[in-house]
Amino acid sequence: MSLTGAMVYALASVLTTEVLGGVTDSVILPTFEDGPRSGRVIMWAALALAGVVVFRSAGVVVRRYYAGVTSEQTQVSFHRRLLDKYLELPLSWHQRRQTGQLLAHVDNDVEKVAEPLHPLPLSLGAVGMAVFSAASLLLVDVILAAVAFVIFPTLFGLNRLYSNMVEEPSAAVQAGVGATSAVAHESFDGALIVKTLGRAGHEHTRFAAAAYALRRDQIKVGYIRAVFESTLDAIPSIGVIVVVLVGAYRLDAGAITRGDLVQVAVLFTILAFPMRVFGYFLEGIPPAVVARRRLDSVLTEQSPSPAPLIVGNLFNGDKPLKVVVDDLSFGYGDQPAVLRDVNFHLDAGEVVALVGSTGSGKSTLAMLLAGLVPPSTGSISVGDRELSDWTPTTRTEAVALVFQEAFLFGASVGSNIDMDGSAGHDDVVRAASVAQIDDFITGLPMGYDTIVGERGVTLSGGQRQRVALARALVRNPRFLILDDATSAVDPKVEQLILDGLRAELSTTTLIVAQRVATIGLADRVLYLSGGRIQAQGSHTDLLDVPGYRDLVTAYETATT
Repeated sequence: MSLTGAMVYALASVLTTEVLGGVTDSVILPTFEDGPRSGRVIMWAALALAGVVVFRSAGVVVRRYYAGVTSEQTQVSFHRRLLDKYLELPLSWHQRRQTGQLLAHVDNDVEKVAEPLHPLPLSLGAVGMAVFSAASLLLVDVILAAVAFVIFPTLFGLNRLYSNMVEEPSAAVQAGVGATSAVAHESFDGALIVKTLGRAGHEHTRFAAAAYALRRDQIKVGYIRAVFESTLDAIPSIGVIVVVLVGAYRLDAGAITRGDLVQVAVLFTILAFPMRVFGYFLEGIPPAVVARRRLDSVLTEQSPSPAPLIVGNLFNGDKPLKVVVDDLSFGYGDQPAVLRDVNFHLDAGEVVALVGSTGSGKSTLAMLLAGLVPPSTGSISVGDRELSDWTPTTRTEAVALVFQEAFLFGASVGSNIDMDGSAGHDDVVRAASVAQIDDFITGLPMGYDTIVGERGVTLSGGQRQRVALARALVRNPRFLILDDATSAVDPKVEQLILDGLRAELSTTTLIVAQRVATIGLADRVLYLSGGRIQAQGSHTDLLDVPGYRDLVTAYETATT
């Protein structure tokens, strides 16, 4: 539709010059030579001018509206594709990418890709206008047409030269936007650390360096654009001057009329704008190509090959799920394996504590059990099925992982617990009660509708952890993993939480624990050291294991 409007505009523009030439010869010049024309002649001339203006304006409206719609729909399409890809790609891929770069893809790169779509219809319409104009010029005078055939190809040549020169600096600008966004995001995200450690000056210097590099590349692009834009703007004006000079000579020779000269001069003036838009379109091509390559680096990323997904009742009703880990190994990229030959099982309904020193792989094992990352070798079975066989929806309904660092959104407490709005208010209250946070929430000014600050900064660490725990519990998981998720809660409250889990939920629970009080609440303990399960049994039995005894004794001494 936009291209149709552009072609209508192109045809109407050429018709406008012919009407102006005809009005000059039949109305304006005879008025000066022989006196005023009749009202009928003037009326028809006015109607002809009004007709081509309306025709041309209709083309402009259609072209601009549908070009805008196309551009916006393209951006929406890319946003959806990026969102789907971000969700589809594994956690390990996100861990290798800077958040600022991912944001730059969604914002700046998508905008740059769609930017040439605004001038594209008029640019293609300019081609049609050039064809119509060439025919009109040839009908008027071959010599004047030759002037146009020399002037306007020069514009195309200059635009091509500009595109080649600006592509590399544009790529640097796109990369600079991502780098600057990454630094800014890290500074904002770590604002508390920056303030606490007095690193504001360092962050200012780091951001200034990235911003200066971006500014330098943008100025380089600006210099190139300024030279070419001024040149491109000057050429059509020079063409009009040449047409007037050559046209005066042809007029004296009797080859053309004065109306023909007016027609050709106006035609050059009208052609200057779409040719300039065509130049603008070509200016947008190099950044769009660079942006598209950056987007393709994400969109063409190979996702993990999906196994035959089993859809059905894997929950065994409301019963807790048995978990079996067999010869599990995992490493991050080319780094040495974090976990090696890990073997253990969790009986349905059992509460097991996972104990290990810092860096032993506890959190990594928790992410593997939740299905966030696939194992390098070995297998994980949950509910008598391979975890990789479960659909993502089925897995997240049955398995819940709560991290030590609780993330809350800048929304109400209730919506942070019931993320998709599928749970009833009673279910939310029940989950909050088990997490020992209901009394606190009901004491807030607006209860469960109280808005918490971004990342939950208006709550204490323990309160955030308990809200995050309630968020997991509201789904009634059959397998619950707590990655030191109650570390900021005092032992008495922690015992109430674990007692509530046993009484209110039918779930298998794995607790990554450090405190002896927490470990003592578990049915069994797994001792992880050197990437392997070195021992398992009751807390009392494992006290005979030197490494375990030294570890829990150190924790107990530090706590005391």
